[in-house]
Amino acid sequence: MAIVKMKHLRLIALARDREVLLRRLQKLGCLQLQEPPADETLWPDMLRREEARSAQARADVRLLESALDTLNRVAPAKTGLLTPRPTVEEAAFLDESSIEGDLAAAEQINAHAGEISRLRTRATRLRSDVAALAPWQSLDLPMDLTHTRTVDVITGTVPGPVDFTDLQRQLGETAEAAELFLLSQSSEQKCLLLLCHHGDLDAAMETLRSRGFVGGQLKQYRGTVAENVAALEAQLQETQAALDREQQALASLADRRDALRLTCDRLTTALDREDNARRLLGDDRIVCLRGWVPEKDVPRLTALLDAFDCAYDLADPTPEEYPDVPVQLKGNAFTRSMNCITEQYSLPAYNGVDPNPVMAPFFILFFGMMMADMAYGLLMIGGSLLFLKKKRPADPSFMEMIFWCGISTVLFGALTGGFFGDFIPQLCRMINPASTFTLPALFTPLDDTMAVMVGSLVLGLIQIVTGMTVSVVKKTRDGHFPDALWNEITWWVILAGTALAVLKIGTVGGVPVALCVGVLMLLYGATRNARGFGKVTALVAAVYNGVTGFFSDILSYVRLMALMLSGAVLAQVFNMLGATTGNIVAFIIISLVGNALNLALNLLGCYVHDMRLQFLEFFGRFYEDGGKAFQPLRVQAKNVEIIKEDK
Repeated sequence: MAIVKMKHLRLIALARDREVLLRRLQKLGCLQLQEPPADETLWPDMLRREEARSAQARADVRLLESALDTLNRVAPAKTGLLTPRPTVEEAAFLDESSIEGDLAAAEQINAHAGEISRLRTRATRLRSDVAALAPWQSLDLPMDLTHTRTVDVITGTVPGPVDFTDLQRQLGETAEAAELFLLSQSSEQKCLLLLCHHGDLDAAMETLRSRGFVGGQLKQYRGTVAENVAALEAQLQETQAALDREQQALASLADRRDALRLTCDRLTTALDREDNARRLLGDDRIVCLRGWVPEKDVPRLTALLDAFDCAYDLADPTPEEYPDVPVQLKGNAFTRSMNCITEQYSLPAYNGVDPNPVMAPFFILFFGMMMADMAYGLLMIGGSLLFLKKKRPADPSFMEMIFWCGISTVLFGALTGGFFGDFIPQLCRMINPASTFTLPALFTPLDDTMAVMVGSLVLGLIQIVTGMTVSVVKKTRDGHFPDALWNEITWWVILAGTALAVLKIGTVGGVPVALCVGVLMLLYGATRNARGFGKVTALVAAVYNGVTGFFSDILSYVRLMALMLSGAVLAQVFNMLGATTGNIVAFIIISLVGNALNLALNLLGCYVHDMRLQFLEFFGRFYEDGGKAFQPLRVQAKNVEIIKEDK
């Protein structure tokens, strides 16, 4: 498998066909429109960017998303973890006749939501006012009464710890014509009523303020406390009734959720089309566009374009255009499972190498080796198949990767005799203490640690050599065979010569010929482009980087053994903990819970460490990143699954 070959499209069409052409291209879904040149001096003087009518579409999408968020809060839909997206035929999806009605429903939902928010705020304020008046309910005077002809009427509060009796005594000493009444008290405050003759008001207030007296809490009210509380409670009831009506009206619109989701996807598709329209150049009579189309889709595209009055040209990209060419990976059911791995790193450059076909066997093999348990593998296979069948995700690559890794895990589990660790032997001993039953195994991680480590290093060596081979092929393809000869091939000769020298094969007079040839190749290859003293530094750098880099990369694969051992040990530990109870039911419960935790930990650990081996040790040998994903103008949806028409 390789990177999909692209064709560069240049097209001139009539301006009157602009809308229909864009819709047809979007339905076809195989053309990525290219931005006009950044330098406007390269444009013909009579052409300008096409104006996109995307502002209204973007506002409508926000309107629908706000309405859907409201419905999800007020009447959340009950969906299961594996509930698939609703399906809709492509023709029905592209039918925009219901958009206006759904936008009107969205406006109603948002209006109800706004009114509910306003009513809730009002209800909160009314409850706060009622709560504020509660401490003053024993006051039977009008709250707006501040004085009579000879007496001042003042209400206020003092801190809760203030002793009221002591305050009364102190007030009596400083203002004889004043009387203080305690209306209510709590740990935070005491509510007071002061009746004082005009002449003693200053002295009384000075005494009260010295004890933290604060007045004015009731100055915004008119009438008695009881009258105001009754009026507030009546308003609160009216507000609550209005709130209930609005909530019921909003809940009655919950059945529009699916229609609103569908319309949101329709408008998002329309918005994508209008945003792409800004990549067109034109005037009142013509429109011009440039874009990229996969070579395999050229017949479909030309069949569409031939139905219009237009002129177009399809050409292979030039080397200067390679950085701008979008990248699409071509794969089968096996290799496309690696898309989720490659995309997390970076897509390869257009003139680079698709790593998925050579990475997939190693990634899947390494994952299974680190997990190495039949039960874990069966759970991975069953879980991934169930998810793919029920959920039908738009991008199945991750679950497909789990499926293939599950198969590898089952195979390595069969080789090591692991089924939830040593669950079955432990269970047999729980039933019959004399049992010696064990699952057949070719090797066991705990007993054959050295063999597992050597196997890990050998697998690492194989992958690194594979990466070097890919690099040699790529350099040869690009016309840089000398670079491959004096780099990767030189080290192959050195490694082969070292092995032959250890085995005493191919020596002449005790001299390892192949190794000497490799060393001479290294001497020449490392210094061929250097001058003077630079030859020495270049040679030292080549030897140091080659030796340390090569062998440190191989040693990194010891993590395969480490993860295999850690998973096996943890599984056995949980099984031993369950067995110490002496009860079969308790053993099964503890073992299954522990193995579930071990499975979750191993899935994460194996995934991360496997990716590290690919990204650092493997990709570093040949990978050229920086590719831009192929993103054609197409019909796509987030909330529904579109059933494409037969092409």
